[in-house]
Amino acid sequence: MNNQVFDNHFLYPSTLYIKDKPTIIKTVLGSCVAVCLWDKVNYIGGMNHYMLPFWNGKGLASPKYGNIAINKLIENMITLGCNKYNIIAKVFGGGEVIDTEIANFKIGERNKIIAFEILKNEKIAIIAESTGGKLGRKIEYNSYTGEVRMKYIKKTNCER
Repeated sequence: MNNQVFDNHFLYPSTLYIKDKPTIIKTVLGSCVAVCLWDKVNYIGGMNHYMLPFWNGKGLASPKYGNIAINKLIENMITLGCNKYNIIAKVFGGGEVIDTEIANFKIGERNKIIAFEILKNEKIAIIAESTGGKLGRKIEYNSYTGEVRMKYIKKTNCER
């Protein structure tokens, strides 16, 4: 591991990334959620970045939606030779970065809930999480070690 060479990948919203090559995966989250999965036996990890909790069945079933992105990430890990029972999860994001009192708009909370529900149903343990709150997050995920580094993004007032 000392001489391990890592690729770097920036993960955009509505996408997921997994390779069997060690990679530092970076993303920035507000109300979106990132689920980081890691196979502790094969040292393979992947991450998704979804924007909305559920695909409504219309249009493309893309990783823009949590129920698609999480299941697709699990499927891709199994395709790379991972055993689902060796996979652990870390969940980040789901902040309410836009102040509102409209319950239907609480996308961050709904995004977070779908991650917890799907991972529980798939019997994948969540060993770490940083979700909710009012701040965004920057994430750096090491797909070889499963380590995640996270920093909060402070809000600033933009006046013109």
